[in-house]
Amino acid sequence: LHFHDLRHTGNTIAAGSGATLRDLMERMGHDSVRAALIYQHSTNEADRKIATAMDDTITQARPSDG
Repeated sequence: LHFHDLRHTGNTIAAGSGATLRDLMERMGHDSVRAALIYQHSTNEADRKIATAMDDTITQARPSDG
């Protein structure tokens, strides 16, 4: 286990919990978006949360059939 492994894991978890690219850049101390984009690959869970929230919003806005 190396320091870089902990850093990578922490940033991957942060990205998955909804951290923005700017948040990740601040955490890592980088000025470039390129480094922060590496951690965005693990955001499938965040994508699912967004899709579910969108579906819920549309379902609630739809008029009832009854």
